[in-house]
Amino acid sequence: MPKGKRKSKSVTEADEDVIATDDFEDKLKEAIEGLLQKSARARIASLEVMRKSLSSRFMCSFIQERWFSVCDAMERCLKRGKGEEQILGAVVASLICAQMGREDECEKVLEHLHPTLLALLLDTTVQPQVRAQCATSLGLCCFIVGSHTDSRRSNFSELLHPTMESLYTVFSASLLKGNGVVPCHRPEISALHSSALLGWNLLLTLLSPPFIMALANTHLKKIPQLLDSTDVDLRIAAGETLAVFYEVARQCREDFEGDDLDTLCEKLRSLATDSQKFRAKKDRRQQRSSFRDILGTIEDDEPLDIRIKLGKETLYIDNWCHKRQYDAFCQILGSGMCLHLRQNELLRDVFQLGDPLIEDKTTVKNSKLQRHSAHLAACKARTKCLSKLRDKRADIL
Repeated sequence: MPKGKRKSKSVTEADEDVIATDDFEDKLKEAIEGLLQKSARARIASLEVMRKSLSSRFMCSFIQERWFSVCDAMERCLKRGKGEEQILGAVVASLICAQMGREDECEKVLEHLHPTLLALLLDTTVQPQVRAQCATSLGLCCFIVGSHTDSRRSNFSELLHPTMESLYTVFSASLLKGNGVVPCHRPEISALHSSALLGWNLLLTLLSPPFIMALANTHLKKIPQLLDSTDVDLRIAAGETLAVFYEVARQCREDFEGDDLDTLCEKLRSLATDSQKFRAKKDRRQQRSSFRDILGTIEDDEPLDIRIKLGKETLYIDNWCHKRQYDAFCQILGSGMCLHLRQNELLRDVFQLGDPLIEDKTTVKNSKLQRHSAHLAACKARTKCLSKLRDKRADIL
């Protein structure tokens, strides 16, 4: 084949990539403009497009150029919207921070949206589902800014402490009552308390070991009370928070045991082997799996061993701080988590993956073609096998 022909083909492929990117960005621009529409349904549709776009692609430069107008629109959605619009607004707010994590503008985004998110979290007249998403977004946005910001040269500490106090205020409603009775809440309220506790736990992972030791003196007696909650997610969130406390406290003092380690381990062991029939089978399975790992860390100081394949790379999670951080990003990025772990410098910094690898597009295309060919071959083999079985059945009949 002539050299010119081969060259024109590669140029065409490059042009196709540029066109696809331009089309994608044009749709996102339309969605941003759609946030100004009067129709709530149209704004919700625009927010959904933004949610899918920002979770499925890493486009820091695009967002950085428009961060103020996007934040202004998010603030209006959060303040004037209701229900689903507010939930999506809070989700998109955290995605904006995830996109711009290492940029200076990320802290400005948090400063811009923090008062609105905090007000919604603490407003008991707001739907619990909205408050729960605000708790999740506040925790993640504060974590993202705190993970790369020098608090001595910024106002971040002025945002961090009120956020943690507010999150604690919310989930503390599930602590034992004054008479020692476990509070009984509606499922959506328990979900709110679980989100607040997970957000608080995520921010714990930002704090230095001495600061966590100081918190342990006041909070380590209270968190175990949440292990008696009727909500499985809140019980697991409490267990993971305790695991973070003990893991980090032992970095300061290897023999750290807290007030009553034996009683705590006995409680954790009962949850790790729980077989009570009044709990749903799925809840029991989820609880046993989680509390086996939690008990192993608190009782025997066993590290986690979680491995996630990212193409040519493998992410190793061997501590509870990284697990809480990974779960928080997974919750907001969904199926786009692997892509962001490969391309997003913020996530690669958090999980110590180094600089992003340069992917060879030819290799990627070849691997996709190989998988497709293997899939077709397997389908053909399965069809032949089924045909033989049908023939045998026909002979028997």
